[in-house]
Amino acid sequence: MQEIHQPGSYHYAFSRYVEPIARVKPGEVVAIYTQDAFESQLTRESDRPSAILGPYLNPQTGPIYVEGAEPGDTLVVHILDIEPTRDWAVSAFIPFFGGLTSTRFTRTLQDSLPERVWIYKLKDGMLTHSDRLSFPWRPFLGTMATAPDLEAISALTPYDQGGNMDVPDTKPGNILYLPVRVPGAYFFTGDCHAGQGDGELCGVALEITAKATLKFDLIKHQRLDWPRIESQDAYMAVGSARPMEDAARIAYGELITWMMEMGWDRWEAYQALTQIGGLYVGNMVDTTYSLVARIAKQYV
Repeated sequence: MQEIHQPGSYHYAFSRYVEPIARVKPGEVVAIYTQDAFESQLTRESDRPSAILGPYLNPQTGPIYVEGAEPGDTLVVHILDIEPTRDWAVSAFIPFFGGLTSTRFTRTLQDSLPERVWIYKLKDGMLTHSDRLSFPWRPFLGTMATAPDLEAISALTPYDQGGNMDVPDTKPGNILYLPVRVPGAYFFTGDCHAGQGDGELCGVALEITAKATLKFDLIKHQRLDWPRIESQDAYMAVGSARPMEDAARIAYGELITWMMEMGWDRWEAYQALTQIGGLYVGNMVDTTYSLVARIAKQYV
């Protein structure tokens, strides 16, 4: 099995304008090593994020060139396993960042929330800071993306080819489908979370370094407009936008498209999702918000 480490500096954008760090074939299983969202710069609870962190966050491992991938194809990513590569995770309040504070996108005259860092020790499947702050190991990859065909996009941004979606269903056992817009797909990943609630409310989940075991496949000549996720019991679609209702519309609309590809009438699919569809917020803190629409396979 090929092991992929980032040689030299990490990338902080999804881009076709950098050299691939590895090449993989469809059907190949690889182990990809990722950094945490802060490139391991926050290590103590006495750290002040504003004094330590610069403008670059969410370091990405990649791009990985997938042989045979061409624009108009779909990249299939089987998430086989995620293992921690250290025994602690970190969360933090960062000035003017998060879901319940003033930000550069929602500007007010209020002062920022206080800076604070939490260190969680990982032991026996639990991440523990204190008796109250103790949570189970629920890993997923916060960022997974293919490169856009023209512009470079910040690694903090979720967009129509994946990116910083922060949706907990990009987890072991599930399959992620991503649009291919450039030859080789140029796959990036990083920002592993040891766990996260819906919305990633303060903007910082349980951030941890990790080893992700993935298998890549291709669906030739199937064009996607937005990421899709398949679990053992559900089909899901991800939409990213502001305002949040537009992200919901994208997610549900993409799910209807997927159901139509499986033989459903459009209006019956619309009716079915009205009655039995699910919807949750992946993140409500990034440059655009990500929502996931789902339907149980038993209804499809």
